[in-house]
Amino acid sequence: MSAASVIDQLRHAFGPDALLTDDADRDARSHDTWPVATVWAKLGRHPFRPDAIVRARTVADVVEALRIGAETDTPITAWGLGSSVTGQPLPVAGGIVLDMAELVSEPELNEVDRTVTVAAGVRGSDLEAWLNQRDLTLNHSPQSLGRSTIGGWIATRATGQFSSRYGGIEDLLVGYQVVLADGTIAELGQRPRAAMGPDLKQLFIGSEGTLGVVTQVTLKVFARAEHRIVEAFALPTVDAGLAAMRRISQAGLRPFLVRFYDLDEAAHAVPTTPATAPVLFLGHEGLADVATAEHAAATAIVASLGGTSMGAAPVNAWLDRRYDFSTVENLLARPGGYAETVEVANLWSRIGPMYAELKEQLAPLAGEVLGHFSHVYDQGSSLYLILLGQADDDEVALSRLEEIWARAMKVVIAHDGEISHHHGGGLARQPWVEESLGTGYPVLRRLKDALDPSHLLNPGKLGLGSRP
Repeated sequence: MSAASVIDQLRHAFGPDALLTDDADRDARSHDTWPVATVWAKLGRHPFRPDAIVRARTVADVVEALRIGAETDTPITAWGLGSSVTGQPLPVAGGIVLDMAELVSEPELNEVDRTVTVAAGVRGSDLEAWLNQRDLTLNHSPQSLGRSTIGGWIATRATGQFSSRYGGIEDLLVGYQVVLADGTIAELGQRPRAAMGPDLKQLFIGSEGTLGVVTQVTLKVFARAEHRIVEAFALPTVDAGLAAMRRISQAGLRPFLVRFYDLDEAAHAVPTTPATAPVLFLGHEGLADVATAEHAAATAIVASLGGTSMGAAPVNAWLDRRYDFSTVENLLARPGGYAETVEVANLWSRIGPMYAELKEQLAPLAGEVLGHFSHVYDQGSSLYLILLGQADDDEVALSRLEEIWARAMKVVIAHDGEISHHHGGGLARQPWVEESLGTGYPVLRRLKDALDPSHLLNPGKLGLGSRP
């Protein structure tokens, strides 16, 4: 069916107020905050434009949009607030963008079960502020807290800066509602754990809108911590810092904050002090006696590896600016400026060598290659790389960004690492998904074929190709 005929159906179903078709709106939905897409916009390129945008304000709107998509064989890509940094919501096959930002609701708080339920389009910072007024918190704090929706967190398997204690969104999620490609509404979750078959709740977490559209979410909430202790330490080497994080985690200690910066990023993390060594930020919170005891045990481990205290001031300064993304944004705004963030993960036994090779391979592609480790597990850690550079013009900048991804993914796969820790796949990692998933990839493919046989939902993501 022609795009014009589809738009006529959408106009009849939703009315002119909820349907956007002008060039400016379509261009706006063809770029997220992925640096590659930002440079495309600077060059006046819009390679992935939708034919129309539908503003979903109710679950019934989502069901109707998916019904029209299925009936007309039109692709549909869900869109939250466009804060993805990997191209996840870009409609590579055109069709309909389903804008979820107006699917909002007043939060429903269950104080006994300590949960909150909201519509998927609610902005993360709005929900956190609502909870803070009641002395509660989500304990989920991605850098994009004020730029992302609750549903987007589910779709991208997001994690926050305090995940070493509280976990990623998969740990904080109690249940959710999802609309399948054929319009079926499913409620998924557990009360509080179940042994009835596989955990279906996990099925759509991180699926990037390729298997269904999340419409309502129930999350854990927490009382705000009564006591918090933070401290920064200088470590003699990167290996010493990695050993400290590993021993802290494997000892059963759960700091809410663990961030370890290599020497290059330490200059940015502690700008008031000349960088002479890698730096570890460490923090514990909760009941005062417990937090104090945990912090004492963790700092003893750090000291045994040559760590020396720098006091609390560097950590407190970071806590005040932790949502600031302006360094990357300001550089991208310059002619020829480019910046990229690549977050990956690996086991403790492999992350050191992977880090070293990534730094070596990426150094020729940027003026600065910064690295930090910021989400810690008993078996391993994430690694977050920030690349900052200046090229002669935007065309050269674009080619540098493409080469950064090619080199980084090649190194991570060679070290048998995870090619994404918390930004998801999107378009940035699309060429490497199948190789990364290995023998698990056919399972994902079969799930897609079963739940969305026409491949209408966000085609061209998770290594699944554009359309059959």
